[in-house]
Amino acid sequence: MRKHSYERLSAQDQSFLVMENASLHMHVGATQIFEAGRLKTPDGGINAALYKRAIESVLHRIPRYRQRVMWTPIENQPVWVDDAAFNLDYHIRHTALPHPGGEEELKQLAARIMAQQLDRARPLWEMWVVEGLQGNRFAVINKLHHSMIDGLAGMDLAHITLSPTPDYEIHESPRFVPHTAPSGWELLRDALLRRASLPVQIARGVREFRRDAKDLRRELLLRAQAIADVIRYTAQPAPATPLNGTVGPHRRIDWLSMPLAQFKAVSKACDCTVNDVVLATVAGAVREFLMSRRVHPAEIDFRVSAPVSVRREEERGRLGNRVSSWIVELPTGEMNPLTRLEALKNATKDLKARQQALGVETMMAVAEWTPTVLLSLGMRATSGATNMIVTNVPGPRIPLHLLGAKLLEMYPVPPLLERTGLAIGLISYAGKMCWGFNADYELVPDLRTFVKMMGASFKELVKAVGLEPKRNRREAAGQEVSDWRSGMDGSRAKGPVGRRRRKPPQRGRFAPGRHALDHVRVY
Repeated sequence: MRKHSYERLSAQDQSFLVMENASLHMHVGATQIFEAGRLKTPDGGINAALYKRAIESVLHRIPRYRQRVMWTPIENQPVWVDDAAFNLDYHIRHTALPHPGGEEELKQLAARIMAQQLDRARPLWEMWVVEGLQGNRFAVINKLHHSMIDGLAGMDLAHITLSPTPDYEIHESPRFVPHTAPSGWELLRDALLRRASLPVQIARGVREFRRDAKDLRRELLLRAQAIADVIRYTAQPAPATPLNGTVGPHRRIDWLSMPLAQFKAVSKACDCTVNDVVLATVAGAVREFLMSRRVHPAEIDFRVSAPVSVRREEERGRLGNRVSSWIVELPTGEMNPLTRLEALKNATKDLKARQQALGVETMMAVAEWTPTVLLSLGMRATSGATNMIVTNVPGPRIPLHLLGAKLLEMYPVPPLLERTGLAIGLISYAGKMCWGFNADYELVPDLRTFVKMMGASFKELVKAVGLEPKRNRREAAGQEVSDWRSGMDGSRAKGPVGRRRRKPPQRGRFAPGRHALDHVRVY
């Protein structure tokens, strides 16, 4: 009878461990900004003790948060085991911003936190409760290893720790009784038995594949073509750019927020996906950034890695990674924003038709039976095929709350890949597109400039599509106009003396009024 309990990491989960080194950390995270709400204490602080109690009450629904990594002798394969010495006080930290407590100070704190590697002797996550933020707000900086979670799993996790209404009740959690961890000898014995069963497992996998494939020949051809695409990019490393080089241990963090409604309006007007609009916006910013660094964008085939979820519906709610990736060449040589958008629309359609995402997925399935050293070499070679990572995750459509405190914004922090000095993450949340930027401190000292270029690139695209509302005469004359114009939904708002403004004329498909780009915040 088995006396111990453990769970093997999948090859994809393991890949994020083997890629990690002293300067390249494979944790992901997010900076969440809340209204202080009911968590505000009489002295103006934040009730971190109540927050800790709330997290403790749901930990039984997230068993990975009480597990650490253990390695199989000789084979050197990682497994999850319960942490018998689990201490919640280590994982939930409480800190405060220095005066004046603005978002610049918050970004600097997030950068320092993200630059520190997680302790592999403990469960691989931390939460930092940050008080002292201006405007009666506080922040929570989440940090957890990518081996535990992907983007969609992170959104599922958010629904466990957050609620759709301000009302809350903290329930008593079941007592944590850790399972006994296996000894090194037991892990090695199980690994040898697993290796001995390899022929049987392969035969079973082939039978299941043939049974599930509607057209076996077509399925094999698609997967072969997808793997060939990945190998082709791997054989031709990404071109050198100012955003690429040796990644150091320090980071810069930045973010900005844009209205989701306007992304959808551009998407509808151009008959493309929101993700196409995102990539076109990135392409415009990269183009301007390269030119600012005295690099001609037309001479570079700038490639981005765009993660694609392959998580099935029945897998929702599970931790771990179920993600593949597209390699997309950005048309940075194109001057016209509409031409860039059309090129990316056609490129992503082609990637879907060829099912390029099957390449990484198939390779990861094969990697389940390969030695760790081969997996490490393969992942490093693949990461060198791109100049940047751009990940876009659909988030909650409605506002969420933490113990009665409303979540205002959430900015993701994707990891850097080897020799990539900048990673961009997006989460759509409650009508906003929240952009998060993670950059190497030395490679991208002008990250703020790049973020401003991102906002300008989106404005340029909106204007080119014809969705920018006409300016009235007072605006054209440079006079200040009060903020009580009609809203994005076309409804009218009353002015300070109760008068109604005439609705501005419409242009294109975007309902004008208070121009959505007025909400773009570039810090």
